[in-house]
Parts: sequence; structure tokens; C-alpha cells
Amino acid sequence: MTNLIFDFDGTLHNTIKIYAPAFRRAYQYLVEQKLAPSHQWTEAEIRQWIGYSSKDMWNKFMPELSEQQKEKCSRIIGCEMLTAFDAGQAQLYEGVPQMLTDLKDQGYRLIFLSNCKIAYMEACQKTFSLARYFTDFYCTEQYDFAPKVEIYKDIADKYGDKNIIIGDRYADMEVAIKNQLPAIGCRYGYGNDHELKSATIIIDAPKQIVIAIKQINIT
Repeated sequence: MTNLIFDFDGTLHNTIKIYAPAFRRAYQYLVEQKLAPSHQWTEAEIRQWIGYSSKDMWNKFMPELSEQQKEKCSRIIGCEMLTAFDAGQAQLYEGVPQMLTDLKDQGYRLIFLSNCKIAYMEACQKTFSLARYFTDFYCTEQYDFAPKVEIYKDIADKYGDKNIIIGDRYADMEVAIKNQLPAIGCRYGYGNDHELKSATIIIDAPKQIVIAIKQINIT
């Protein structure tokens, strides 16, 4: 059986809808604490941070912050996003439920692999009934925020190496590169063409994933 290892944010989930307000709330906290200058963040500026683990995001965005403040801001974003889930504001990309249904019906095993926290993953599972589609779920907090390329080792040990990686950021492509796996790069997400340059196939909409998988010859 071929395993399809899916990233979530930017691949299945239109994350900017709930991440942008959460990011702005965390940054406003820093302004109020006189730890950052006032700035009106646009979605174009914010979207670059989607797909990083919370640890990597704050280490790259504001490395000068204390670890305590990084953790505080991370909690603000996490809480705001969970509240948005509860309010019904989270959205999958158009066509995603049908695409996942089609792939499962065709006999593929779907595996969730995200740079997210456990509470966020559980909210995703509950909100979108992901257990209907996915056999197993992995997130970076379960591994002390290790990169996906390290988490993949456990997936391969459990399910074998007949895998296709599907994602929108370099962290996804890195799994494919280092394990010599085919990858589908999702250009509609939050990465850029440079991050996806190693992908076997690059697509522009979730509905193209089914066709792209059929075009990949995996033995």
C-alpha cells in the first residue's frame, strides 16, 4: 500500500484565516510590553511564518526575545487559534474533503504530519473529522519540536517506505530529499517556488493532488 504523508497548514487548511488575527494579537502584546515597535502586519507578511513549528517561528522572527516571552507569544497564538476553531472560523481549502475521500477510496493510506502542537492537531481532528480519512497523526510537539525529517523515521518504521510526501514548505520537501521519496509541492500554500523546486510535481490547487499522485510511478 502506498502511504500519502500530508502536511496540513497550507496544504489542506487555509490557515491564514485564523493565523493572521492570532499573530497580530501576539505582536500587539509585544508592543504593549514595549518589546517591539508598532507595525500594521499584512497577510502577505504574516503568511511566511505558517508552516514553521512555534519554536522555529519565534527563533527566526524575533530571536532576541527571551525564551519566556517566546513561549508566552506562542501560547497567545495557540489560544487564539483554538478559539477560532471553536467559533467555526477555520476552513479547509475548497475541494479538500472530496479529494481526501477519493484518495482513501482508491486504497491509499493517509498520514497526517504537521509542525503543530498537540492541542492544535486535536482541534483539527475534531473540527474536520479527519479520522474519516487519516490512519495516523503525527505532530512536532510529540517529538519535542523536532523537524519533520526526524519524525518521518518513526512513520517509515511503522508503515514502510512506499511513501509520497505532499506539502507546501521546504520542511516537507526536505523529508522527500533526504529519504529519496517523490513529493508533490503545493504552490497555492505558504511556501515559494524556491522551497518547492525539488518537488516531483508542483500543483496549483488541492483538486490536482489526485491526478498528480497517479502520475507518480512508485514501486
